[in-house]
Amino acid sequence: MRILSLMLLLVGAAAFAHCKAEPTGTAPTPTESAAEPSPAANPSAQTEANKPAPTVNAAPRPSAGSLPRLEPLKREEDPYRAKKVALGNALFFDKRLSVDGTRACYSCHMNEDGTGGHTPLAIGAKNKALTRHSPTLVNVAYLKGAFYWDGRAPSLEAQGMAAWAGGNMGVGEKDLAKKAAKIRKIKGYAKMFKAAYPGKKITPDLIMDAIAEYERTLICDDTAYDRFAAGDKSALTEPQQRGLDVFMGKGQCVACHAPPMFSSAMGVDGGVYFNVGIGTANKAESEVDIGRLKVSNNPSDWAAFKPPTLRNVAKSAPYFHDGSVATLKEAVHIMASGGVPNKNKSPILSDRGLTEAESADLVAFLEGLNCSLELKEPKLPR
Repeated sequence: MRILSLMLLLVGAAAFAHCKAEPTGTAPTPTESAAEPSPAANPSAQTEANKPAPTVNAAPRPSAGSLPRLEPLKREEDPYRAKKVALGNALFFDKRLSVDGTRACYSCHMNEDGTGGHTPLAIGAKNKALTRHSPTLVNVAYLKGAFYWDGRAPSLEAQGMAAWAGGNMGVGEKDLAKKAAKIRKIKGYAKMFKAAYPGKKITPDLIMDAIAEYERTLICDDTAYDRFAAGDKSALTEPQQRGLDVFMGKGQCVACHAPPMFSSAMGVDGGVYFNVGIGTANKAESEVDIGRLKVSNNPSDWAAFKPPTLRNVAKSAPYFHDGSVATLKEAVHIMASGGVPNKNKSPILSDRGLTEAESADLVAFLEGLNCSLELKEPKLPR
């Protein structure tokens, strides 16, 4: 297990180093890519594409009991934590926190969407469409900073506060204290806060602390993959095991989505960002979401975004930062074929030459990353 884990780290590190070492602008331009004959247009090339491609930097074939496993979270003992979580659970579902009483945190992170967004772009207060898709919340407790698609929020609390004040909940920074005062007047909440935070006044920061504590309980660690990694050879079906081979080998998915987190951003301070070209096609540069660049001011981060965790991915359609891809099959095809050409596409992306059968197996494996996590709405305080 240690050897395989080391190899996974080396694969990811080598890929990341390659991305950073490549000068900006050396990725193929749309014109250059269009000039290359496609397999569909060339029958002989299509035949070649169906042949197994040589794998570069591939890990050994994974076997049950030899894969990295998600380590349990180690948190400091807090005698009030259970009460904080219960309070945060209520606040997470409470639409009274929004400016117009129409939105709760849950509105953008529902069970039927794998705790991700239901619509391509998040819908905020006053039914206003926002600029990006809502990502899943599973395993956010493992993140070390770098929240949001562009990693601009340093903590879960900071992310939640920005969503509360901003378009998601629409309260506005200046009125957060007023909203906290209204929550304070609800007798049920006053009692819950007193039990969870004895001696403390109900403030916006305290409200967000409770919500963040609840969100840290949203753990996805009971997938078929996890059971397989623990040694249960029957946990993954035969197609899923073949898909795992593709994921770790020919597909090179592991370079950006290393297990057990299945995201290079998980557990990494500051995160890692890639330009896969989503949202750049047929757009003027002024219309493209520049992603991480707005945070880092580094030209190499133009239109680059954080790779999301793949846990629960089969439940969390639509996909990517703009929610522009409706199905997992299509998302896999885009990534396995090298992303969307643009001036800054990450060099790590290339056409992996997967056959239809290999792509189907890969999708089957990703379905093996679903978990049974279910967010439950409590009776809200009155």
